[in-house]
Amino acid sequence: MIKIDYIKADRRYAEKICSLVQSTIRGVYPKYYPKEAVEFFCGLHSLENISRDISDGQVYVLIINGEIIGTGSAKDNHITRVYVLPKYQRMGYGGKIIRKLENLIAQNFDYAVVDASLPAVRMYEHRGYKTIRHESMELQNGAVLVYDIMRKDL
Repeated sequence: MIKIDYIKADRRYAEKICSLVQSTIRGVYPKYYPKEAVEFFCGLHSLENISRDISDGQVYVLIINGEIIGTGSAKDNHITRVYVLPKYQRMGYGGKIIRKLENLIAQNFDYAVVDASLPAVRMYEHRGYKTIRHESMELQNGAVLVYDIMRKDL
């Protein structure tokens, strides 16, 4: 029997969440982005930033049989940092995290927004999100990071 828990993260989870996020970025993003963008994402989702967001009460974890396999965060109506370990992707766990975050957001807002990386755009589209604009950011060595700002009415 599979035991699934979805809980608000506390400090004891910070390093495990950071490890999950960093390994997922390094395992998936090189297929979509140049190395400068991969490093940008790793810096954005540093232990320091994750710890701050945990202290602010914004971070949640999905635990399967005692193992943290995914995480998601929300600040106001903005969904951030949704990551699922690669071996658990395409099994519905990312959607489960997003549904939980949407339910939380819907208590105070009529819509959710997300800055979607290239590997995540299709997942968000599948969940009913629409791209409202494309963004890009120039990084070191002329590398460019592209992503979509997406929105879903709740």
